[in-house]
Amino acid sequence: MQATSAKILLAGLAPDAQLTLEKVSLVTTDSRKIEPGCVFVAFPGEHFDGHSFAAKAIAQGAAYVVVNHAVEGVPAEKMIVCPDSYRAMLAIGGNYRAQFSPKLIGVTGSVGKTTTKEFCYAVLSAFGTALKTEGNQNNELGLPNTLLRLEPATEYGVVEMGMSHAGEISRLTRCAKPAAGIITCIGVSHMENLGSRENILKAKLEICEGLPEGAPLALNRDDEYLRGAKLPAHVRPVWYSLADQTADVFAGSIQAGADSTFFVLEDAANGSFAVKLPAIGRHNVYNALAAYAAATRLGLDAAKAAAALENFQQTGMRQHVVQHAGITVIEDCYNANPDSMRAALEMFKNYPCKRRFALLGDMLELGDISEDAHEELGALAAKSGLYCLITYGDRAERTAITAAAKGQKTLHAHSWREAADALLSRVAPGDAILVKASRGMALEKVLELFYAEFPKK
Repeated sequence: MQATSAKILLAGLAPDAQLTLEKVSLVTTDSRKIEPGCVFVAFPGEHFDGHSFAAKAIAQGAAYVVVNHAVEGVPAEKMIVCPDSYRAMLAIGGNYRAQFSPKLIGVTGSVGKTTTKEFCYAVLSAFGTALKTEGNQNNELGLPNTLLRLEPATEYGVVEMGMSHAGEISRLTRCAKPAAGIITCIGVSHMENLGSRENILKAKLEICEGLPEGAPLALNRDDEYLRGAKLPAHVRPVWYSLADQTADVFAGSIQAGADSTFFVLEDAANGSFAVKLPAIGRHNVYNALAAYAAATRLGLDAAKAAAALENFQQTGMRQHVVQHAGITVIEDCYNANPDSMRAALEMFKNYPCKRRFALLGDMLELGDISEDAHEELGALAAKSGLYCLITYGDRAERTAITAAAKGQKTLHAHSWREAADALLSRVAPGDAILVKASRGMALEKVLELFYAEFPKK
């Protein structure tokens, strides 16, 4: 971050605090990164409480510490008391962001947020210096950390906004103040906390609270909940679709390659463009359309934006295609819910290979719908052209039982070792494997065993 007056950075946190004009060039929640002149924000944790390091931070030269309560050994004039560390970070991030004027796109939705964010970054980077959310820094700590990376040279940016409860998107968008927004879809992620898709829709629409008058809001017209949503009057909807040719932005003539997808982008306002995506699956076409729609309605050149979609780069363990000893492995171990599982199996059904294997694990945080969702996944897998379905996890066992009842060859593994052995004993060069589960299932552990031992066995 740029050096900033403490009075500006910490404004509103503690109205009675005696702040000086000294410059602050670092805000950190990590006691190992404390340096002279920084602000240290203490977070209470399950294993470590940042308040235990507050006095040490002052001793090491921190200008201020932000704490939830008074801490012995910290002078009153160096202590900013804020009952909620997350709200403190949002205030700091918002105060810092207000000093700059980049055009930001805010991205939320039940599925595809991170991939859409990467498509946005690919497009925005073609027009100037751009900033993006790194990794999964999309919550009330991660988003402020992203904003603290803004610099005077930053012209564009894209920030991802995740949530698990109502009100969180509202706080994130008011902090980031994006110029445009994207809602990818309304699925069933976090059903456990929000109770219904109608409540999820309301929570996602909170992004509008941070958008200015006339701001474009890119929306998936093929999502029934978004299509029927009552939108606030101050936003300007931009609809994108793969099914409705009357949408503002439409993708037609979609053709799948081994590692790319080709389509014709039809923009009602700007004409037609041939697009090549370095990604597979129709769901990625949706993600690309969302990024294009938001960027062009911010005034960026349409032809250049469409061409820039080819610069997209996948991140982490999201549908990462690996070629290993003649086997194609589609690593998608980062997250899973019924919508993303359906999209992955739809993509995989037509993937060019000899035989298709799927290793599917539990979908977490589904609450009361979990049992039905895993059974529905089994029924879907049985119709997806798989040679063999391998499952892992207590919930995924229901997937295997349902799929087997419908004639699908299945095997349920009770450990990473069993799952790896199931693959090692069955796959051969020319085959492809789809690996997908919620992050908590750590299916990358199965892949580590598989890569280390295939084709030795």
